[in-house]
Amino acid sequence: MYRLLLILAAALSLMATSLFAEPSADQLRLQALFDKDWEFRLAEFPTLATYTNSPGAHDKLESVAEKDQLRRADFWRGILAELHQINAESLTGEDKINYLLFERQLKSMVSNIEFRGYQIPILVDEGFHTSFARLADTVPFNNATDYENYISRMHAWPALVEQNITNMRAGMARGFSQPRVILQGYEDMLRPLLTETAQDSRFWAPFENFPAAVAESDRERLKAQGAEAILSAVVPGYAEFLRFMSEEYIPGTRETLGAYDMPDGAAYYDQQIRDYTTLDLSADEIHQIGLKEVARIRAEMEQIIKDVKFQGSFADFLAFLRSDPQFYAQTPEQLLKEAAWIAKTMDGKLPSLFTVLPRQPYTVNPVPANIAPKYTAGRYVSAPLDSTRPGQYWVNTYDLKSRPLYALPALSLHEAVPGHHLQGALAAEHGEQPNFRKFDYISAYGEGWGLYSEFLGIEAGMYPDPYSNFGRLTYEMWRACRLVVDTGLHAKGWTRQQALDYLAGNTALSIHEVTTETDRYISWPGQALSYKLGELKIKALRKQAEEQLGTNFDLRKFHDEILRSGSVSLDILDGLIQEYIQRELKAAAKTGVPD
Repeated sequence: MYRLLLILAAALSLMATSLFAEPSADQLRLQALFDKDWEFRLAEFPTLATYTNSPGAHDKLESVAEKDQLRRADFWRGILAELHQINAESLTGEDKINYLLFERQLKSMVSNIEFRGYQIPILVDEGFHTSFARLADTVPFNNATDYENYISRMHAWPALVEQNITNMRAGMARGFSQPRVILQGYEDMLRPLLTETAQDSRFWAPFENFPAAVAESDRERLKAQGAEAILSAVVPGYAEFLRFMSEEYIPGTRETLGAYDMPDGAAYYDQQIRDYTTLDLSADEIHQIGLKEVARIRAEMEQIIKDVKFQGSFADFLAFLRSDPQFYAQTPEQLLKEAAWIAKTMDGKLPSLFTVLPRQPYTVNPVPANIAPKYTAGRYVSAPLDSTRPGQYWVNTYDLKSRPLYALPALSLHEAVPGHHLQGALAAEHGEQPNFRKFDYISAYGEGWGLYSEFLGIEAGMYPDPYSNFGRLTYEMWRACRLVVDTGLHAKGWTRQQALDYLAGNTALSIHEVTTETDRYISWPGQALSYKLGELKIKALRKQAEEQLGTNFDLRKFHDEILRSGSVSLDILDGLIQEYIQRELKAAAKTGVPD
């Protein structure tokens, strides 16, 4: 017994030494770099400080002036140089992952500035102007100081508009801009923000109801100051941006289409591919992967058409889906209720697929009316972990005849659970990661998980009839088509009509959605590639785990492992799953459980 106690004491001593070992010099230098960079970001981007509930200038907006962009790039180049002085091979575990993700993030930010990406601060459906329109939804209103900060930021809006206009003019002058063809009707997004009274503005909402911490004696003052800021700064700022878009940008921007037509466009598109996919694939390689996936999914869709005994061609079936009233909601409320019911049903399936679930709730809301006409079918809007508001699953209720109910299950699983809300909320609860990583979003991982979540709906029984399953396949086909269309548009000289025809001919998306989606790909090179490539990687890792672990494979544990480290690049995700497989094999060997 005494000998056993000595052995146990020695083991505990070794464990304590391991647990409380002093960090190495490289670990300390790495953490110091993280802290230095994060302090810089909070000072440079006041809205980031507010969003993350960090110390900062909560009454200011960030500058996007070119001189500040170049200064930031110089700072991050310096951080990169310091990072590369650290011996990455000496790092293990989370330190190694942090190093690689930090390096990737810094390189991405520097490259974007070097290509002068800030000269295109708008997409076809959103941009700096729509982000500011959501200011009241993203800042706190707990006391009078919060209101005063909000009012100060509204006063800062015209200066931010002018900086962006200056950048856009410079981009337009060198042919680096959005194409003219996708901007028709863009003004309709801005006009609703030009209200004649402060009370009709979306910026007025915080002044309708004050929290108890705001004294009665302050409320009338704050209302008066808020109204003045809306009418003297917010509305004039949007009016100036509307004037610029109508009179200068839309008439004067480029008539070409693809990224390759812009200055240094081929290199710019390659950089966008690396950023959004985290893979070293060429545009041609991605195009071929897309063609292969389109052919596979098309065969599954054709089988469903046979199963329902539809008399007609593939095109006839798509026309039937796009036109039959049984597949469409009659009111926005009906569409929202259907989405909420699907999401709540999936909530009940989560324990069968995961052992770890997030604390933060989510809700279902319509896409804001001012951006809905050009907006996608749905999107997830996150909230800080300590926020008083939940995550939001946005459903587009504009033009109901373009929002088919058969696609709603796949959309809901992607945007809410087990998709973006589940993944994002779990990542936010990971308290041990450095801030640069905690608030990062790697598209190939996040969107790949979203598309994989649609696939999980099969196992969860969320596609109970052939039409909803066809809707799921339509969404998968849509993402496969993106590989073909995005590379076609930005590297292979495709026309807009070619892209429209390809999407319309292979998916059951409504023609309105085909149009808005095609224009989104044109305006945002590379981003659309992340969905399918990320999903293919997750599926491949699952297949490998199933084959190597055999009867020891636990789907819930596999999903927990995919989500455990938050947003990571696909190569790092691969390494994490390889480690998981080896751990499970060793555990099975110890217990004597055969594979």
